[in-house]
Amino acid sequence: MPETVPNLSFADLSLAPAWTALFLGVFAIAAGIGELRRAGHWEKMLAEISASPALQMITALIQLFLGAVIYLADPWASPDWLSSAMSVLGGLMCLEALVILSFSDVFTAFWLRRFGPYARLWSWGSLLFGVALIAVALPRF
Repeated sequence: MPETVPNLSFADLSLAPAWTALFLGVFAIAAGIGELRRAGHWEKMLAEISASPALQMITALIQLFLGAVIYLADPWASPDWLSSAMSVLGGLMCLEALVILSFSDVFTAFWLRRFGPYARLWSWGSLLFGVALIAVALPRF
């Protein structure tokens, strides 16, 4: 009797939106805590990226890659609202990567003006965004 080979042509990505939200949430919380602990790191990071064409290229490449993975793993035309939201987020990450690559001087200058006086607000916003993503993700497991 011939062996049955499982159909491996399609991966089960039904939990991809939850995993995406969970990992992004944990990242946002850690980033927010890091900035609250040592205020000014985000502003310093943006200043360094603004001053270095190599860092601009690497930042854009990593963000494009991660955005594409998120976009492709979470179907846009899905009845699951979280999947659609994560797909939009991945698409926006790809768009931001292209903006960083094309207009990094203008883009980083724009964000540098907003981080200094509002660093704590951005940190708390990152924390709250992370908590919200985790709160949405956990019930799906």
